Amino acid sequence: MTSYASAGVSIAEGDRAVELMKEWVEKARRPEVVGGIGGFAGLFDATALKSYDRPLLATSADGVGTKVQIAQLMDKHDTIGFDLVGMLVDDLVVCGAEPLFMTDYIACGKVLPERIADIVKGIAQACAEAGTALLGGETAEHPGLLSPDEYDIAGSTTGVVEADRLLGPDLVREGDVVIAMASSGLHSNGYSLVRHVFFDKAGWKLDRDVPELGRTLGQELLTPTKLYTLPCLALAAEVEVHAMSHITGGGLAANLARVVPSSVSVRLDRSTWSPQPIFGLVGALGGVSQDDLDLALNMGVGMVAIVAPDAADAAIRLLADRGVDAWIAGDVAAADVHGAGGSVTLKGSPA
Repeated sequence: MTSYASAGVSIAEGDRAVELMKEWVEKARRPEVVGGIGGFAGLFDATALKSYDRPLLATSADGVGTKVQIAQLMDKHDTIGFDLVGMLVDDLVVCGAEPLFMTDYIACGKVLPERIADIVKGIAQACAEAGTALLGGETAEHPGLLSPDEYDIAGSTTGVVEADRLLGPDLVREGDVVIAMASSGLHSNGYSLVRHVFFDKAGWKLDRDVPELGRTLGQELLTPTKLYTLPCLALAAEVEVHAMSHITGGGLAANLARVVPSSVSVRLDRSTWSPQPIFGLVGALGGVSQDDLDLALNMGVGMVAIVAPDAADAAIRLLADRGVDAWIAGDVAAADVHGAGGSVTLKGSPA
């Protein structure tokens, strides 16, 4: 007799996965969360929005790309959810929005409850660090489409910012200073290039000890994405910040250009920082040009803030106090000084 289970979908294992993840979801609550997991929709009390004069809701959706393959190959699943949260909440914070809650979606070939719980553990830990509620989610089995050990994750998040506190290109002006914030490594972008270089071209294995990295290749590639949410919210509240940029797919120059108006241009000085060794390894082993590295990878900078010139020193001190290594990486000038309007250029060689 044919059943749903014989077709590859186990309702019982899905229910057990929910039970295992409840402990972690509970750690990612905010006072505004109404009820618990298990309902058809997550509920969030929006009464707090009454304190805003003109609240603007911000939303973001994303995944972690092919970094999930590294987690699957290493059979280590408790950090990939951390990456997902980083990709979501730090997209919101660039406009000054506080992320309120998020939901996740896990598609897998077979529900293995312990594995699903590990993924959600990472999500919940990052949510707790970012002050964001994990409001709900969905786990779906796709037998025949995904193999039993394959999965992919995605999510969405919602936040709020007061209209007159909104950050963006309209505030950026000549004389501003660019503050760079260090990444923890590759974060969650460029892994198609990274995998091609290490696996296909170099033939390296994930358990290879790499002296330049001080650990195995797999440990390096699974390094979780750094969260900038709370430090950047504090930065926007305490110093004069004009814009921020989350350095993800497209690299440093392309993402920063998204918040640079046509009236100015930005010059970044590579000599102000040293990218972590992983970036040099990708370039050397793969014969990847600097331009292609810049396009695919964050090159050691995970977030950028453009601040008023007299706020730069205070910004660096504030970020340092909150565990974020930051430095002055460039400046904003009239468009005819550094280049065409809205452009971002990188000058010099890495330190």
